[in-house]
Amino acid sequence: MTVTVTMTVTMTPPTTRESVFRPATGEDADALTDLERDTDLVALGHVFGGLPYPNDEVRARWTALLADDTVHVEVAGPPDRLEVYLAWDDGSPGRLRHLGVRPECWGTGRARRAVERAVGVRRLWVLRDNARARGFYEHLGWRPTGLEQEAEWPPYPTEVEYAR
Repeated sequence: MTVTVTMTVTMTPPTTRESVFRPATGEDADALTDLERDTDLVALGHVFGGLPYPNDEVRARWTALLADDTVHVEVAGPPDRLEVYLAWDDGSPGRLRHLGVRPECWGTGRARRAVERAVGVRRLWVLRDNARARGFYEHLGWRPTGLEQEAEWPPYPTEVEYAR
C-alpha cells in the first residue's frame, strides 16, 4: 500500500515581511555605520569611485545624531544587521537627514514606510547623481527646489534640495 502525504508550509520571505521600526540608541552606532556603508557602496559607487569609505567619520556623525535631542533616528531589522535607517529633524519644516535601506531589501516598501514615519518632514537633500533615490522621492511627490550644495564627503559631489 502506498500512502502519499502532502504538506504545505507557508513562509514569508525576508524581503516581504513587515519592518518594525524602533528608536535607535547609542548602541546602534556601529550597526548604523555598517548599514550606511553597505548601502552606499552599492547605490553610490559610481559617485565615490575607488575612494576609501570614511568609516570613522560616518560613525562619529551617527554618534552625534543619536545624542542630538532635535533629531529622530529610527531603525528596523535585527540589531546586528539593520535593514533600514532614517533620521529627521524636528522643526518646521522638518528635514529628512538620512534614509537607507539594505540593497537586498530594495523594492519591498521599506523606504516608503520609513518616509511616512518622518512626520513633519518637508525638505531633504539628495546627491544629484543618485538617480534611484531621486526617482523614489519624485514618485512620492517630492520636487526639486532648484537649490544645490556641495556634499560633505570627498569628492564633494553636488546635492540637490527636494521639497514636498
